[in-house]
Amino acid sequence: MPTLYKDTNYSLTHLIEDIKHGNIALPDIQRPFVWSAAKVRDLFDSMYRGYPVGTLMFWETGAEVGMRQVGGGEVEGVASRLIVDGQQRLTSLFAVLTGRPVLARTFREQHIRIAFHPVDEAFEVADAAIRKDPEFVPDITALWVSGYKSTVRAFMARLGSARGRELDHDIQDRLEERLDRVRDLRDFRFQVIELNANAGEEEVAEIFVRTNSKGVTLNQANFILTLMSVHWEQGRRQIEAFCRSAVESNGDSPSPRNPFLEPGPDQMLRAAVGLAFRRGRLQHVYNILRGKDLDTGDVSTERRAAQFERLRPALDEVLDLTNWHEFLKCLTHAGYRSARMIASESAVIYTYVIWLIGRRDFNMKLGPLRELISRWFFMAHTTGRYTSSPESQLESDLRVVAPAKDAEGFRDALDRIIRSNFTSDYWDISLPNRLDTSGAKSPVLLAYWAALNLLDAEVLLGDIRIRDLLDSTVTPLRSLERHHLFPKAWLAGQGITARHQVNAIANMVFVDWPENAAIGARSPQDYWPSMAGAMPAGRLERQRYLHALPVGWEQQDYGTFLDKRRKLIAKVIRDGFDQLQGIADVPARPATVADLLAAGESQTVEFKSTARWNLHTRAPDRKLEHVIVKTVCGFLNAEGGTLLIGVTDDGDVLGLGDDLQTLGKKPNLDGYELFLRQNLDNNLSIPTAGVVKVRFERTDALDVCAVAVAASAKPVFAKAASGGEPAEFWVRVGNATKQLHGDDMMEYRANHWD
Repeated sequence: MPTLYKDTNYSLTHLIEDIKHGNIALPDIQRPFVWSAAKVRDLFDSMYRGYPVGTLMFWETGAEVGMRQVGGGEVEGVASRLIVDGQQRLTSLFAVLTGRPVLARTFREQHIRIAFHPVDEAFEVADAAIRKDPEFVPDITALWVSGYKSTVRAFMARLGSARGRELDHDIQDRLEERLDRVRDLRDFRFQVIELNANAGEEEVAEIFVRTNSKGVTLNQANFILTLMSVHWEQGRRQIEAFCRSAVESNGDSPSPRNPFLEPGPDQMLRAAVGLAFRRGRLQHVYNILRGKDLDTGDVSTERRAAQFERLRPALDEVLDLTNWHEFLKCLTHAGYRSARMIASESAVIYTYVIWLIGRRDFNMKLGPLRELISRWFFMAHTTGRYTSSPESQLESDLRVVAPAKDAEGFRDALDRIIRSNFTSDYWDISLPNRLDTSGAKSPVLLAYWAALNLLDAEVLLGDIRIRDLLDSTVTPLRSLERHHLFPKAWLAGQGITARHQVNAIANMVFVDWPENAAIGARSPQDYWPSMAGAMPAGRLERQRYLHALPVGWEQQDYGTFLDKRRKLIAKVIRDGFDQLQGIADVPARPATVADLLAAGESQTVEFKSTARWNLHTRAPDRKLEHVIVKTVCGFLNAEGGTLLIGVTDDGDVLGLGDDLQTLGKKPNLDGYELFLRQNLDNNLSIPTAGVVKVRFERTDALDVCAVAVAASAKPVFAKAASGGEPAEFWVRVGNATKQLHGDDMMEYRANHWD
């Protein structure tokens, strides 16, 4: 195989000059600098003492001599080398040696001031005391500018004056020698690995991981933004200016600032790529910048130019403030009020892509589009649609809407996906089970808050609207925060002290109880009657419904109360979503097999051709039965979902004929359901009757089996394919089912159920 790299070394001066002239792409001077000044100090100290400071890694861009950037920019030429590893080190060195400022995390410019103490040969971060101390050269940048000798003389005079006598020649010579050693750091030679232009982005990432002593992975977003600096600096600056304004707005002029998130450059870049190319993976930006065809892999300068002709207007649409704020109205319309209610920023950004497609490509009017996207966001955020494998899920969603011919087709495609996720089993089983957690950022808890906003709810026993409490501009008083219905002290007296039980979602409520501190260890049966008795009956009844309080809740044991309240909370969430749809007390139409086929495979939908019959060997195959078991197990351990049997991966209906012929004495649909039930119950760690429903639907004159799976209230394990131990833990991740082991499994269980 051809060698993908070469080892070389460069002096610091050579590197600085190449950066100045644009031969090496170093965009971080314009981006928030993440290193602390102390780390910069330590870098100079290590170089001064001759310690190793790590290897730099560059990647040849393959740019021809004289190639110009897309759209021009401050540096119009295309850099010949891209920094893969070492951006922070080179940014530090460049900033100190040239005196140029960097951006702090707050997007404010600041200089990195490193001081040197020649007597002790120590570097320090300059502060007010050090700048006044005559023992220090307060800013070593002065040692690399013209006339640095005057800096040295001024230091000697200042030090001698402070000591009350002129320094003798030996001391001056020794101190000057040490200052010269600092100045000579410009000749410090860095080991550099240069990857040639033939290396692909995956090979670059792999080499980075294998050569990085800390074993860290390549930051894809930073890497892509650096690559943008090579080919399209103007576009990168547009993105970063937008993100800077979202954080640091002067309040007087329109800006991207909003109550939901502070968008990052990689997020806005994802949105632009999604809009322009219907792709969700950030890695596609690399291919676009290199002029690679996203389907064939062929590279050409002409294609590069053509792809930028698509990306540039898409980025303009993404960064357009009118578009951005019109989209954010959808989140408010869906009941969400602030970052406190956002568990997934990916759901926000990817929903923005879909909003842009509806607005730009289908010319939807703002009103209908807002209604549609509000429903979509409520569904996507509540079900965690863009939490596991979000890039793959977005691409799957974009493929579903691609065939739409007009705004009506676009709307119908999205509504089909919504129905395929918000099934009756989801509302009645999965959602109550997912509410069995104490997570303050649980998407289902936030959906409940959104529903309370949509239903214009007041805090319990008060007249303050919850939407005002959750507004980003309001800092609520402690008495208006969530409180325990069953007090912690009372639960402790019953022996219930585990955090996830005490702080369970179903035990928490927004209340206006000035007397809350006085409740102490009193039981609900003791304190509730007197508190509730002061409120008019009709108003109290509405609050009991909105706050999901079971009849006689104060007299129930804790476990029964939690179970009943979770079901009532789920009903309120559904009622809130119905309000969002503009319907009330009308059952939503369930998703049909046709809806599921149109929606395609996703986090909650899976297609299998058969459950027993191997289409290749033309014989029964027990391995396929295990595939069904692990798929159902994955749905149980995630958000639930629907498995269609008798359908190919591409959505073509095959029917159940091949499977039915293997059933022996009962080759009919009743026998098929019996086989499925036995297979699942024999191989899963829980009975499936309450969480798995089997139905059959005739499609294209063929029978398809729909296995509707609810989310489980506890972890579910599947027997190994061999039928023995150890048990397997499967989880639905994107449109695939993945087995988790060890620490990954324990972390998932803690995050998902605790």
